Parts: sequence; structure tokens; C-alpha cells
Amino acid sequence: MYKRILVPVDGSETSNKALVTALQFARDFGGRVRLVHVVEDLTYVTGNDPSGYSGELATVMREAGEKILAGALAIAQSAGVEADSMLFDKPGERLAETVADAAKRWNADLIVAGTHGRRGLGRVLMGSGAEQIVRLAPVPVLVVRLPESSPPSPA
Repeated sequence: MYKRILVPVDGSETSNKALVTALQFARDFGGRVRLVHVVEDLTYVTGNDPSGYSGELATVMREAGEKILAGALAIAQSAGVEADSMLFDKPGERLAETVADAAKRWNADLIVAGTHGRRGLGRVLMGSGAEQIVRLAPVPVLVVRLPESSPPSPA
């Protein structure tokens, strides 16, 4: 059913949970995963033109992305799932656009993405990458989130 599963990764706990879910799907259906990391344009946060990023900042962001991909690839390999990875670093292109395009080009059957479940001001400031992926995706999207922490039980 799902043979080609695209997984955007950012190194967060939520992203790692989505990765584990995707690996289980790949094992269950005899599929493979493609891990993608997008070095996002910070214009919407900083208000600066992305061409104005210092070479040092761009290098740090790229290196961090490569580390995230290497870690996710190691998890996939230890799970015995065939996987590869791609780093996207195209100024001006947003996460959801890049993920949707990568899914099209790779002929993905499914995208598995984590969501941080931001609400209120956090959502206004940071946006919802998962929501945008769902809107633009050319294939089904499984959105994975961490369970909300439960309040401590009374003693």
C-alpha cells in the first residue's frame, strides 16, 4: 500500500515520533522512506532578505540539517528499513512547498509529518508547518503529534 514514504525531519521529539511511525509503516508494507530536511528561509522571522544571511549562518544551518538527517538515517538503518535522505537549501522556498515538491518528484505514496500542535500566539508567530504540508501535499499525509502531558495525579 505505502511503498514510498516521505518524512520531513527537524530533529525534534515530534519529528522523531513521526519518523518511528513512518518506519513502522515501511516495515509493514515492505516500503522505503526518504528523509528530507529543509533549511527554512528565516525572512518571516527576521524580516531580512534571505540573501542577506551571513555565510556563517547559512553554513551552520546547513551543517545542523546534515546532522539531523544523519541521525534520522541511522535510526532508519537500525530499524532495517531502506532509506535515503535529502537536504533542501533553497532560499525563498518554504517548508511545505519543498516537501510537496519532493513528494511529487519522488512519487511518494504518503507523507508522515510531525506537528508541534501550537495554538494561539505560538501558532501565529511560528505557523503550522504540518498544516501547510497537508494543504499542499499531492499525496495523503499522516500527521503525528506527541500526546499532551497529563496533569499529575493527586497523592
